[in-house]
Parts: sequence; C-alpha cells; structure tokens
Amino acid sequence: MTTYAQDKMMSKDMMSQKVSVPVDEEVVTSHTTTIKGKTIPYTATAGFQPVWDEEGMPIASLLYTYYKRSDIKNDENRPLVISFNGGPGSASVWMHVAYTGPRILKIDDEGFPVQPYGVKSNPNSILDVADIVFVNPVNTGYSRMIAGKDGKMPDKKKFFGVNADIKYLADWVNTFVSRVNRWRSPKYLIGESYGTTRVSGLAAELQNRKWMYINGVILVSPTQIGFEFDGPVEVANRLPYFTAAAWYHKALPPVLQSKDLLEVLAESEQYAVNELLPVMVNTGYIDPARKEAVIKKMAYYSGLSERTIRQHNLEVPKAYFWKDLLRDRDGLTIGRLDSRYKGLDVKEAGDRPDYNSELTAWLHAFTPAINYYYPQELGLKTDLSYNMFGPVRPWDRTNNNSGADLREAMGVNKNLHVMIQSGYFDGATTYFNAKYVMWQLNASGKLSDRLSFKGYRSGHMMYLRNEDLIKANDDIRDFIKKSSANINQGARY
Repeated sequence: MTTYAQDKMMSKDMMSQKVSVPVDEEVVTSHTTTIKGKTIPYTATAGFQPVWDEEGMPIASLLYTYYKRSDIKNDENRPLVISFNGGPGSASVWMHVAYTGPRILKIDDEGFPVQPYGVKSNPNSILDVADIVFVNPVNTGYSRMIAGKDGKMPDKKKFFGVNADIKYLADWVNTFVSRVNRWRSPKYLIGESYGTTRVSGLAAELQNRKWMYINGVILVSPTQIGFEFDGPVEVANRLPYFTAAAWYHKALPPVLQSKDLLEVLAESEQYAVNELLPVMVNTGYIDPARKEAVIKKMAYYSGLSERTIRQHNLEVPKAYFWKDLLRDRDGLTIGRLDSRYKGLDVKEAGDRPDYNSELTAWLHAFTPAINYYYPQELGLKTDLSYNMFGPVRPWDRTNNNSGADLREAMGVNKNLHVMIQSGYFDGATTYFNAKYVMWQLNASGKLSDRLSFKGYRSGHMMYLRNEDLIKANDDIRDFIKKSSANINQGARY
C-alpha cells in the first residue's frame, strides 16, 4: 500500500515527465554573419505558431524559424522567402541548415559528413537580400497536433494529404505574414522534393483564397507536381539521368567519357526524346533489327550492358540501375537521391541496393547538427524529439492538381515567376523529369520569360556540394532580382 502523500508525489512525477507541446511562443536571439564579404546583423526567431480549427481552437502547433536582417529600417520592399521541405513528412532541416540559412552544416566540400558535428557560418546565405522563414508541417521537426478539451487528437485527414496540407498551411502562412507585418513585401515560396508539390499548390491557394499574390516560386528537385508522365514517357525520361550517373562514375564509352557532362547530356536528351520515346510507344511491334540498334544505343548512353537492357525489354528500373552499374567493376551500389555516393551491400547479387547510401550519410551529419543548433544557438529548448521524418501516413494523394494550379496562377498573376533547380545526379526526382515539368507548366508557350531551369553537378540536395551551394544561392539572388525588377510598373499584360 502507498500513503496519500506517496500517491500525490507519484502523480506529480508522472505529470512532470509528460512532454508538452508549446502552442504559441517564441525565442528571439541576435546574431551577425558575413555574406559575400559583408557583415550582416540579423535576429533569429525560433517559435511555435498554432493551426486553428473552424471554431478558433488550436489543433496543431508548427515549429518555424524566422531570420530577419536587423539593419533594414523599412522592409516594405524587402523580399520574404517562405521555405518548405518535402517527404511528405520531412522536416525543414535540410534547406534550413544546408542551403539558404545563415548557418550550415560542418561537412566537407563534396557534402560528406565530418566530425565533430555541428554548424558554421554560411557565407552564401540569401539573408543579405531576403528574410527567410523555415516552416515544419505537422509531425515534422517539433511540430505536433494538439489534443482537444476531450483529450482526443484531431482527425489526421485535416493534415495528411495533398490538398489538406496546402489548405492548412495557407492559413498558417496568412497568419504568419500578418503577425510579422510583411503584407507589403515581395513574397517567395521555395520547396524541395515533395515540397515542390506543396508550394505549387500554395501559390494558387494563397492567391485564390487569401488574396496573397506571390512573386516567385522556386522548385528544388521537383516531383511531378500532379502532371502525369508514366509509361513510355517516364521510361524514356530515365535515360539522361542514367547517362549523368554513368558519366560521373566513368562507366561510359571513352568517346563520351572524354566529353564534358553537359555535352554528353545534350546528346542523351535528344536521343531519348527523338529516338527512344517513339520506340517505347510501340516496342512490341518494331523491327527486330531496329530494336537491337536501340538496345546498343541505350547501353552506349547508360553504362549498362546490352544483355541487361535486352532482358528488361528496354525498361530498366532505376533501382536496378543503382544496383547494377558498378556491380561487375567494384561490387558497390550507387545512391538514389545522389548517385555520386556509393554503398556496400551484403551481396553483390540482387535487383536493388540494400540501403540508400546518400541518405545514410546525410542523416549522419544533419541529425546531430539540428539537435545541437536549436537549444544551444537559438535558445529553443524542449524535450520533444526532432522528427527528421515524421509519421504522416497514410497520405492522401488524390486530386493532385498542384502543377496545373500553379500554371493557372502564373496566368492570372503577371508578377509570378518560377525557377527550377535540379542536380544532374539525382535519381529520385531526375533533372530531365524536372525539365519535363517545366515544359508542362509552359504548355501554352507564353510563359517562357517567367520560367527558368538551373542544373548542378550534384544530386537531390545540390547545395551540399560547396561549388553548387555558391552557385545555387546566387541563382536565387538573380531570380529574386529579375522577378522583382518591374513590379512597381503594374501587373498587367
């Protein structure tokens, strides 16, 4: 038996061990950094802002980090960049502490992890030209759902789906922009991977439902954003990526290997569109001699054997490519999200790698860095676990019209520009599929002056390679400058 006092003490201990979710609070710290050789003072606000239901009750609390340059007296013309990562279920950590933010990972120049873990100044951050807020959707980072008065959690369907995600985040962004008084500022959305689906839909949702007009959308390593290109198109589109990865690993014939990457890719792209695609449409009925010629050419541009391509009836899965490209040379696999990375499987046999070698390396560096950064440098301390990848399944992918909605938003809003950034060695959201997405956005041919593509000699997170970190941030600077050049002349055709 226990006494009343013991029972009360046990109850208090149990309550003190419960992890609480901050609903609406923030911590502000002041810092300085050097960007492009110039000292930049800034404040960092690490906080939680709620998501409300129809009755005005909080149903979730989202972690955000807002960096604001503090020596700007009038910010009405200063751009605000709103940044999301993808997954779905991925925290904002990736672009936050590796790309555009003022602090980035301690990694080597090619993006591989080094110890001791941590962060360092980012001399290439876009904070010199724009303020930035990094947003973590529900169940990512420290963001969580909030139980109601009855103790029950809200319906997951309010958050976990293409359109639900876009709807509640539009509400959240609207509140944030109002709270920080940035309605006058030029506004930009940047998303990576699934985050490109998110920001494509958000651009239209903010414009159509909140009357918030966006100046630019940056799609980093974009998904299909709702455009369908399965079947022969998808298969033909794989070839230029195969070429890029094989070129990097010196697996192409000498005549190609001696050329620059972009020169080789131009050849492969032309072959994929003009020769391979028509064959893939009618592969079972083409002349056998022509089919053999295609097999030879695919082997020529992919680094795979003719036997492998023939056995797969021209449709070699990407997973098999990652397993097979170096199988007979050194027995290693190559990475999915960044094919520069190599992996070591238990067996050389098989049709797919045992693990994602690039993601393993990234988690190796990112996880300790973000868990250090928030409490030690930003002063945000919590017992919540930082979800690098949070539980958001099942995710409702039906009625994904994000790309078509973005295209329509560009038509309505003359000030809206779009830039695509892709790594040539990304095998998940390949650079050639990204070009295809751009072509679909410009189906009318009338948006060419507001659409641009930038490629980099790295993978999904192109900014992990220092040379591309510099170039990609400069491309964002140029994009902001170009897209805001004539906004004072009126948004009209």
